[in-house]
Amino acid sequence: MAQSASGPAIEPAELAWNDGIPESTQFGDVYFSRDNGLEETRYVFLDHNNLADRFASIEHGSHFVVAETGFGTGLNFLAAWQLWRESVTDSDAILHFVSAERYPLTLKDLTRALAAWPELAPLAEELCDHYPPLTRGVHRIVLDGGRVRLTLFFGDVLDAWNQLSFTADAWFLDGFAPSLNPEMWLDQAITLIRSHSAPGTTLATFTAVGRIRRALADAGFTMRKTAGYGRKRDMLTGVLDDAGTAMRAGHNAPVAIVGSGISGCLLARNLAGRGIRVTLIDAADRAGAAASGNLQGALYVKLGVEFNDQTELGLTALLFSQRFYQPFSDNFWHPTGLLQLAYDDSEADRQRRFICRNHYPEDILKPVDQSEASRLSGVTTQSGGLWFPACGWLEPANACEVLSEHPLIEKRFGCRISSLTHQGKQWRLRDHQGGEIAAERVVLCTGHSSADLIPYEGDIRLKPIRGQVTHLPAESLNSPDSVICGKRYLNPFNGDCAVTGATFDLRDENPNQSMESHRENLTELSNMIPGVIDTDYLSPDGAERVDGRVGFRCTTHDYQPVADALENQPNGLYLFTGLGSKGLTYAPVLAEYLADRLTGQPACLPKKLARRVNAQRILR
Repeated sequence: MAQSASGPAIEPAELAWNDGIPESTQFGDVYFSRDNGLEETRYVFLDHNNLADRFASIEHGSHFVVAETGFGTGLNFLAAWQLWRESVTDSDAILHFVSAERYPLTLKDLTRALAAWPELAPLAEELCDHYPPLTRGVHRIVLDGGRVRLTLFFGDVLDAWNQLSFTADAWFLDGFAPSLNPEMWLDQAITLIRSHSAPGTTLATFTAVGRIRRALADAGFTMRKTAGYGRKRDMLTGVLDDAGTAMRAGHNAPVAIVGSGISGCLLARNLAGRGIRVTLIDAADRAGAAASGNLQGALYVKLGVEFNDQTELGLTALLFSQRFYQPFSDNFWHPTGLLQLAYDDSEADRQRRFICRNHYPEDILKPVDQSEASRLSGVTTQSGGLWFPACGWLEPANACEVLSEHPLIEKRFGCRISSLTHQGKQWRLRDHQGGEIAAERVVLCTGHSSADLIPYEGDIRLKPIRGQVTHLPAESLNSPDSVICGKRYLNPFNGDCAVTGATFDLRDENPNQSMESHRENLTELSNMIPGVIDTDYLSPDGAERVDGRVGFRCTTHDYQPVADALENQPNGLYLFTGLGSKGLTYAPVLAEYLADRLTGQPACLPKKLARRVNAQRILR
């Protein structure tokens, strides 16, 4: 695939290895000290930011933010993570590490570089297991059971600090020497470092160059030159108004979530994992009873030909969801791979243009011809397509049940909320039987019916779209080995049934299965993959031999999701909906983003993507 200037892939670092030490061929500098890189990191960054004492004194449920100007081999990150584990006993406290890297290491090079430090091996292995494909933009990596969150920006450091939302408690001003990489140390970069700092924020850097010291001092840091490590005579430390500390308590008030579909359950689990008490409310008697209650659902997005913000949001969601579901592969997640068929001339042309204009790493997707498509999917296809090796399918209803099980999640099922009002500092949720639930913060995950609860007099641009899936019994189908997507999707068997669908029925409010919708699903599937269905099921009465399920997707006027505070309302009301048919893919990263917002922690989405999920755009 040809490289595109606007495409997602980013150039990796070019390394030379000398005595096991990686050296950048772009900049001619080593990544860590030839004497002892780990001890140098501890001396320069951990000791001179006083992290051992600051970690040990962190408040319950709080978070600490370390920001870094060059991720490199990840050695600084692993050293900080190791110290966090040694110093912090509070399981609800979270270390956020925010780092940028213009030339990221490949996974192979990262693994080789970190092998030099056996004492970090368990942490290095976990990092490598979750290391993202080399694509531009933000990658949120959740580690150590959620106790550590790495926000890794692949791209220019100035773009990172312009796009990311965070306030650092400590800075690791790492990277190459200013004479070898002067762009990193432009006045603009230091101005941005200052904008992401608060009184008490500290910094440390290998360098003692006078230009850097003066620029940081001009930005408001009290700077001090001190002894460097090993052969380096001097280094710099600094603090921004050292009265007090930048450590902060999190926003830990309980949260009420209305709706226990995939979005509500993911958000509830995310918040509970951060130590926040959640009340999960639903009119049904169990989690995942509505649109998220299907037996199977495919994990995929249809990436745009142009790599714009909409495409980047889809890619960000896809990669995060693959990492998120990975621990559940023995439960409700089945990473079989997914084939996106070039099922007709129009889609084949779209895929040709997509391949021509974009460069995606092959661990995300690759084009395959008809022969390879048939081999990978396990059934004979009539065309090639795009192969997504890390995709697959989920059991959505089971996922909701599993995710909603947590000691900090109180489930209020069989509770239909009929009104929502704000009194004093609390929201009052009244149910259909006259009961009331009070909460400072409320998140509506109630699909298109959210409009009935939001106290807003104008138009809320949410709409339901009916979707009927068809359950195919074992005798009806030549089951594939992977998910196949086109005008319909087809999953491998789950027990004695495989799900295909779904219809896309605008302005149809029928909640019951219809024979017409089953016939449509069967016909479209047969057209997409001829021969995959037994011909008896394509006869006029074939639809009567199958079962299925009807759900109502919720979408917005621009078919982009909503995960945001409702700013025209009193504080504490959030909306999480409009995920359409891609909820399984979008919900994990948007739950992470909303949890970031609710707890006042660094945001996992850059500003340009956060704007795409803003709630105000659907209010008219």
